[in-house]
Amino acid sequence: MIQKNKLPLYIGIPAILLLIFLRFGLYYMKSDGFSGLSMILPALLLCFILSALCTSALFAAWVYQDCKKRGDDPVLWAVVIFAATPFIGLLIYFLRRPVPKTVCPSCGQQISVKAKYCENCGTEIEKEDYPIMLKQKTHHLTFIIAGMMSMALMLICLTGFIASAAAGKGINTNAASDERVWNLGTISMNYNTNINDIWKLDFKSASEGFVKEQTMTIAAADTQLLCADISCGTVPDDATLILWLVQGDMVKSIDVTNLSEPLAYPLNEFENGKIRVRLQINGVENTVSEIYIQ
Repeated sequence: MIQKNKLPLYIGIPAILLLIFLRFGLYYMKSDGFSGLSMILPALLLCFILSALCTSALFAAWVYQDCKKRGDDPVLWAVVIFAATPFIGLLIYFLRRPVPKTVCPSCGQQISVKAKYCENCGTEIEKEDYPIMLKQKTHHLTFIIAGMMSMALMLICLTGFIASAAAGKGINTNAASDERVWNLGTISMNYNTNINDIWKLDFKSASEGFVKEQTMTIAAADTQLLCADISCGTVPDDATLILWLVQGDMVKSIDVTNLSEPLAYPLNEFENGKIRVRLQINGVENTVSEIYIQ
């Protein structure tokens, strides 16, 4: 039968792991899966998250047992370790860690094992009165060893992820690719939405070469046009905004940095079906855009 004080662990840890897998699953379905991204990167990220959770759980379990031996609140400190990450949590715990206590042989009052006299009755305490002080050893070494191994795995996964991402290995940054483009930079956006097949993107600034993408549908390629009303508020020297249309091997790029009037681009070179519409941002700022097919 499961003890009540351990019931949250048996329920909480599987629930957290399930939420992580669901998050990855939902992201996979919402985007193009991991198209354009080598599976090694999400695998390393998932491994890092799981090993970090295991590290926190194992060290929290050790602190739980240590608190019980020292007469402190074990549940509170286990939660602190798990929530504050093991690094910060353990630092706080060891700064606050209570001294082990024993019982005064004369009055029964709990006193520190280091005390020479009982604070309650004043009885002098002999070492033989509390053998706990004579032989102290680290308890529950399994938790500590497993926690250190899990921490090492966490650091390896994190280092591998950062190194791979920084080197651009396994990451598709080609705006002409028919796979999803992954950005390593950032964008400061005010508005990004696609309502009634009208893609609206307003942004203040973005990293050099940042690509925003929207998938649209061509229903009648011979007659339909791609319409783009784009205004770049700030255009530094050599800055550009490139519109990419990608469908399989068919790729078209249009410089839309300084449109004097809305663009109406014929789609007769493409086929009916999905088409990737991208804006590649190369230094322009304070831009407002509205793109749709009609």
